[in-house]
Amino acid sequence: MAEPATRRCCLGWDFSTQQVKVVAVDGELNVFFEDSVHFDRDLPEFRTQGGVHVHKDGLTVTSPVLMWVQALDILLEKMKASGFDFSQVLALSGAGQQHGSVYWKAGASRVLTSLSPALPLHGQLQACFSISNCPVWMDSSTTAQCRQLEAAVGGAQALSSLTGSRAYERFTGNQIAKIYQQNPEAYSHTERISLVSSFAASLFLGSYAPIDYSDGSGMNLLQIQDRVWSQACLGACAPRLEEKLGLPVPSCSVVGAISSYYVQRYGFPPGCKVVAFTGDNPASLAGMRLEEGDIAVSLGTSDTLFLWLKEPTPALEGHIFCNPADPQQYMALLCFKNGSLMREKIRDESSSCSWSEFSKALRSTEMGNGGNLGFYFDVMEITPEIIGRHRFSAENHEVSAFPRDVEIRALIEGQFMAKRIHAEGLGYRVVSKTKILATGGASHNRDILQVLADVFGAPVYVIDTANSACVGSAYRAFHGLAAGTDVPFSEVVKLAPNPRLAATPTPGASQVYAALLPRYAQLEQRILSQPRGPLE
Repeated sequence: MAEPATRRCCLGWDFSTQQVKVVAVDGELNVFFEDSVHFDRDLPEFRTQGGVHVHKDGLTVTSPVLMWVQALDILLEKMKASGFDFSQVLALSGAGQQHGSVYWKAGASRVLTSLSPALPLHGQLQACFSISNCPVWMDSSTTAQCRQLEAAVGGAQALSSLTGSRAYERFTGNQIAKIYQQNPEAYSHTERISLVSSFAASLFLGSYAPIDYSDGSGMNLLQIQDRVWSQACLGACAPRLEEKLGLPVPSCSVVGAISSYYVQRYGFPPGCKVVAFTGDNPASLAGMRLEEGDIAVSLGTSDTLFLWLKEPTPALEGHIFCNPADPQQYMALLCFKNGSLMREKIRDESSSCSWSEFSKALRSTEMGNGGNLGFYFDVMEITPEIIGRHRFSAENHEVSAFPRDVEIRALIEGQFMAKRIHAEGLGYRVVSKTKILATGGASHNRDILQVLADVFGAPVYVIDTANSACVGSAYRAFHGLAAGTDVPFSEVVKLAPNPRLAATPTPGASQVYAALLPRYAQLEQRILSQPRGPLE
């Protein structure tokens, strides 16, 4: 909570897995207000854990749609009680957890357009949904539908080339197919299907908001090259799907003015614009202000890469989305499961549980580690699909152990070389203006960031991204106000706080890793081609 709003601003919303959050950002791009509603804590009657219900099969994961609506009611009332001046809001945009879907029942649009400002939203929308518990990104119950979709378009690579990703259980097209197959009555009574992002935008608009290109790319349904629904994919998932989805729009589109409900109940100005909402990952890319050639690395429990791409090459791993900041460009997402937990394990084993000893080991070993390379995957990795620890000498012989300092550098160099190799596999190239933005726990360790700068041959900056999806949504609201596609996003956000330079490449690093990267890629293929043991 911060001071009440008395300045012109844009609001950024985030309908995430565990909470709904809002920030207010003024014309100088300062965040001056934030608040949130936590589902488990503030809405205990829905009995969620971590914002979701995990079903008995352990695969099906859903969230109650009315919980999201009620959370918005509570948050708006909290803002009003705090003295927030809604009359100063020029525009708003938002983010939603990616891949989740909402099913509006026939007749819901009439309710949305005739809301009574005397009553909260959740009571008025109670009967508006044909599915009350919505599938979310954690759901993995649609393997059969994934295989059907891939088969319908000529295989996994064909689907990836078309939609930016091979079929994934959490992706919305496969979730829709499951609902159509298992609950055809509910499907037939559905007049509109929204993503969590476009559902949230619809609440503010008082009518159905379109799906934006960027979040629409996470559905296995949108042709990412020409930004239209793929008729082959739609047909493979469910009948009459195109009319239920509506036409997708550029992410910077102003989709309309705020509903009169908010003008009368909260005092929003009638001219307040609603800019298309997008997914939480694309909104984070906007919040981190990536530009062409940039890369963001989140070093957390899992490590995630966000890439700005001009000419993507979709692959069987990773995801290509339309770029939320520039409708002509792309972004990519790569996830690596063995992140901080793996770093902590090697720290405990090789440096007596001490980060300072771990850092000392990185400083005392040379770039390239004398040719010793390591792969460390204590849990089955996503990118690539490998488990186990594999160490190789400079002569490419597999060895059972490394000296402790060599082990530490092999881990960190290996993690970053894998990231660069798989990023380049999706079409990413380091260019002269490339900068790397590092976030997450390990971004506080300067010696780890030095290895990152050396492996990628680019300077590393650190940035506070605690609310990157929320802040990115507010930035996107300003971008929509500034006529979106006609004004570069970078121009709109130039006043935002600059990231801090943390590491620059060591002289000679590019030559060292130019020799090592092809070797690392070949050894990765060698491991992948090995037959798996019974424990793997």
